[in-house]
Amino acid sequence: MKFFFQLAAYPFIFFLLLFPRLVSSQHDEENKDPIKLFTDCNCEKSYLRQEKNYVSHVRDQAQANVKLFIYDIANGSSGRTYKLEFEGTGDYDDIVQKLSYDTNANMTQDEVRKGLLKKVRSGLLRYELESDMAENITYTIDDKGMGDIQDIDFKDPWNNWIFEVYGEMELDRESSRKEFAYEVGFESDRVTEKWRIRTDLQLNQANSEFVQNEDTFTSERFRYSGDGSIVRSLSDHWSTGIFAGARHDTFTNLDFRYYFSPAIEYNIFSYNEVLRREIVFAYKIGYFHNDYIDPTIFGQLQEGIFNHSLDVQVRYRQPWGNFYSRLRGSTFLNDFKKNRIQLFSSLSLRLFKGLAVRFSGDFEIIRDQINLPAGDASIEDVLLQQKQIATDFE
Repeated sequence: MKFFFQLAAYPFIFFLLLFPRLVSSQHDEENKDPIKLFTDCNCEKSYLRQEKNYVSHVRDQAQANVKLFIYDIANGSSGRTYKLEFEGTGDYDDIVQKLSYDTNANMTQDEVRKGLLKKVRSGLLRYELESDMAENITYTIDDKGMGDIQDIDFKDPWNNWIFEVYGEMELDRESSRKEFAYEVGFESDRVTEKWRIRTDLQLNQANSEFVQNEDTFTSERFRYSGDGSIVRSLSDHWSTGIFAGARHDTFTNLDFRYYFSPAIEYNIFSYNEVLRREIVFAYKIGYFHNDYIDPTIFGQLQEGIFNHSLDVQVRYRQPWGNFYSRLRGSTFLNDFKKNRIQLFSSLSLRLFKGLAVRFSGDFEIIRDQINLPAGDASIEDVLLQQKQIATDFE
């Protein structure tokens, strides 16, 4: 009997010795690193950090176990669409979240940032539930949220149309110079899954006066314009449209100009990737007619010309930074020597923790200034930029 109890005691003693290690090992497996969040966005990062002070915010991606990238682009509501992409690493590996947040022109800046904060909180909830703070989380849906669900079939009385009226005025005065300018405009925009219809009306006037050696030089520039477009999406990569408009501009010697251009566009990537990357080719071919204020350097008072253009745009919004470049070439169909090439590029690059750099530049080769008035430019034209001056590049 004594021998039996001795044998039975050994497993019990072994269990007592091993139990603390088992508990410790299980505790280590359950404990996860606290959330260390890295945020990259064109938004008020300080506000997001202040309102989410229960997670650790880091400035370097390498130190983060949850990365948040927010990409934004203008939308059809004259606001912006924000795409939120969450990516977990370490203890939160394979946890990926993608959310979207839309704003409109009627929202104040405070409403925009509060709405974005709600989306950030929603995206982080999954990581918080996986962390040690899960037991301290209380999740509720208020009456407003229930109301949104019940009103899901709400019909837009404006049928997706957005209207905007804007204006601007500037007065600048010195002892020898004074300038006064104003601009007013009207825009309308309608965006659906397949169609985009846009109009833009604008009125602009600028008056200048310059005094030198008791001589007074005055300038008046006046411009009004109207542009419209109808674009139809054909697939995830193709779209086609029609662009038309009219203009009066004393600076460019245009008494009246109208144009009409059909266009076709191809995006290498699917349109649902436009917030992350896009490579777009757009080709236009059309006709424009110019009536001039003064006879041109070619002796013309009016003329009509067929032209075409190729527009290539590249855009990347990535964790390492942003890149955008646009190359546009245009020429007259009856004279290929009259052409124009425009290049604009910008790069925002994150080098390492706490340091990012930005570069941008544009260059233009100009060989199509058929609208220049004949004769030499006067001192008023040069000092007050009253008329467009001949140039080969800009």
